[in-house]
Amino acid sequence: MAIVPVPTPRILWRKPHVLAIAAVPGTALGRLGEPSPASPAAWAAAGAAIRKLHDAPLPPWPGQSIDGIRTHLDGECEWLVANGVLPAEIVKRNREIAEVALRPWKPVFVHGDLQITHVFVDGDEVTGVIDWSEASQGDAMFDLAILTLGHEEQLDNVLAGYGTDVDVDVIRAWWSLRSLGAARWLIEHGFDPDSPGCEFAVLKSRM
Repeated sequence: MAIVPVPTPRILWRKPHVLAIAAVPGTALGRLGEPSPASPAAWAAAGAAIRKLHDAPLPPWPGQSIDGIRTHLDGECEWLVANGVLPAEIVKRNREIAEVALRPWKPVFVHGDLQITHVFVDGDEVTGVIDWSEASQGDAMFDLAILTLGHEEQLDNVLAGYGTDVDVDVIRAWWSLRSLGAARWLIEHGFDPDSPGCEFAVLKSRM
């Protein structure tokens, strides 16, 4: 975490050897499925923080390959249809949209799981970003998509802080890809992707 160029929690080591994370000041940008309490300026500040991360030197570990992502996605789509979790036409349409994201990209330093619950703000300032377990080299549009998943209304604010070199169609494609690819894990771990404003709502809105 020492190479991350944005605010992160302070890591504490306790005895016996247990990793702890100091509290991050402020509150999360929001929660998926709920209106965000954060201001437009706070969302823009999050975009600026992401840009700073993406402009940083690449970390020494690689991310997922496009072929690996595609293989996983196709398996998840098959599972969704075979188990009657979603109508086949919704899965098919979103799989088509998701393909737009599966193109060569210039790798940048990505957080890898930039959910709004992982970004903390105090007023209009980003005070910390947590959960760096999936940080790697990856697609910049992926981070922007995960942050704005289910909060499409905040995309312009995020991009106001992030700046140029953004392909909104690719961000939208990652919304579909992420929602398709995460659904089974969410269901199997006690979460409900069919809650209002969550992953299935994102998929249905693409129809």
